[in-house]
Amino acid sequence: MTVTLADVAAAAGVSRSTASRALSGSTLISADTRRTVEEAARTLGYRPNRAASALRSNKSHLVGLVMNNLLNATFHTVAEVVHKRCSDNGFQVLLCITDADPSRERDVLAMLGDHGVDGTIVIGSGRSAVESNALLSQGRAVVNVIRSVRGSAAPTVLADDLDGARDATAHLLDLGHRRIGYIGGLEDATSGRERFEGYRSALADHGIEVDPSLIRKGPFTTEFGVAAVDSLLDEPSGMTALYAANHEAVFGILPTLVGRGVSVPSDLSLICHEDMPWLSLWHPAVTVVDNGASQLANVAMDLLFQQMSEPSKPDGRTYRIGARLVERASCAPVVNRN
Repeated sequence: MTVTLADVAAAAGVSRSTASRALSGSTLISADTRRTVEEAARTLGYRPNRAASALRSNKSHLVGLVMNNLLNATFHTVAEVVHKRCSDNGFQVLLCITDADPSRERDVLAMLGDHGVDGTIVIGSGRSAVESNALLSQGRAVVNVIRSVRGSAAPTVLADDLDGARDATAHLLDLGHRRIGYIGGLEDATSGRERFEGYRSALADHGIEVDPSLIRKGPFTTEFGVAAVDSLLDEPSGMTALYAANHEAVFGILPTLVGRGVSVPSDLSLICHEDMPWLSLWHPAVTVVDNGASQLANVAMDLLFQQMSEPSKPDGRTYRIGARLVERASCAPVVNRN
């Protein structure tokens, strides 16, 4: 026997319209009433007909989350926040992983439009302006996070990568380091451009020119981290400190340092960009630039919900979340090195 919305309403002791609003995540319904209705629906085994509801209201109660990978700790935090905020507001999330492939990303965005998602959060390649603008033209909400998309009319939420990188490099300079290695992302990524500019700017403030022999830029992968740090250690550059600005590369950098017997910080001071729980548990605990991942995600969701509830022409505005240096035990003054 099929359980209907009327059955749920009767079990919860509310009207059918109240039960409908409660199950759709309406903010007009109190938390207590929503819990009562949801419990009645679970007990009865009620499953709403989402397709029929979407046809009636032109609302699917679906949100797309497009991400390059699941390796990046910031992406994990964004996914957790997006899922919780959506669940709390009656939305389901369609998670799509693109491996930073622009072609796959474009296909995924088109697919989400075909499925009538109400909104989409994009952490992508930065090359999907046409597809994200197409979603906007359909009345779908879009927010870009972490990477800007040239030509996209959607709002963008970015970390303050430039200042965070400048602070990290300045911290090493204040400890007396002058030969500071840099492992970062490619220039086509917002973080790649801005973190390198922060590094360069801090060196310039101290009258130091960038030394190409200390610079390694590449893809956001563990394998690149291994190759980059191996290359820097093999270079007779006199490197005394390393700023690891490519987060995914850190998964290759740290084990490689251990494998090669490099003692941190006595042999090499180290700062990594973007925090993750195990960096504080590493021996020694690693100094990091915290990019405010949770705040990035919450601002993005605020903007997405605002677009979905108040349809208007997006202005492509960029919002910045401040970064902060978290000092731990992986940095030491040059004079204290053995």
